[in-house]
Amino acid sequence: MKNLKAITLALVVVLSTVSVSAQTKKIDATKSSINWVGKKVTGQHSGTVNLKDGTLIFKGKKLKGGSFTVDMTSLTSTDLSGEYQGKLNGHLKSEDFFGTEKFPTATLMFKKVVAKGANIYSVTGDLTIKGIKNPITFDLATTANSATTKFNVDRTKYDIKYGSKSFFDSIGDKAIDNEIELSVALEF
Repeated sequence: MKNLKAITLALVVVLSTVSVSAQTKKIDATKSSINWVGKKVTGQHSGTVNLKDGTLIFKGKKLKGGSFTVDMTSLTSTDLSGEYQGKLNGHLKSEDFFGTEKFPTATLMFKKVVAKGANIYSVTGDLTIKGIKNPITFDLATTANSATTKFNVDRTKYDIKYGSKSFFDSIGDKAIDNEIELSVALEF
């Protein structure tokens, strides 16, 4: 009986010192994608922007954190071509929108991750665009080597007011929605 207690106590001590350490998984930016859709009264435009780098942090199989940097200079429309694509891309990169010369990157830092179900998480983080940081919450689904999410960003929170009915009452059918839809597919 004394030996059984000693073995049990030793086992408890050993197991309590063994902890699952965090594992950082580097995102493969070349295999990952960020697609965007911007809508306006008379239609919409869509395109891509490239991930520069990023990581997801897991403890065991559970997501615990993450951080990402987006290359805003890679912003491009995919629904246009030629001269019209060039004009739209130039305008999106100008000070009217993302000001990519002054702000070449945007960042997302996870602050809180809550499991919602099997491999589905509610993520709250700080999104910084044009040097302006705001909180954002979205759902993220993970697998062993990928993660996906779709969410909207209110551009006006980042001082991107061009064509917004919220700031220009008489804009009429030239109004551009404040929300930008993002679809993100990450590979790691």
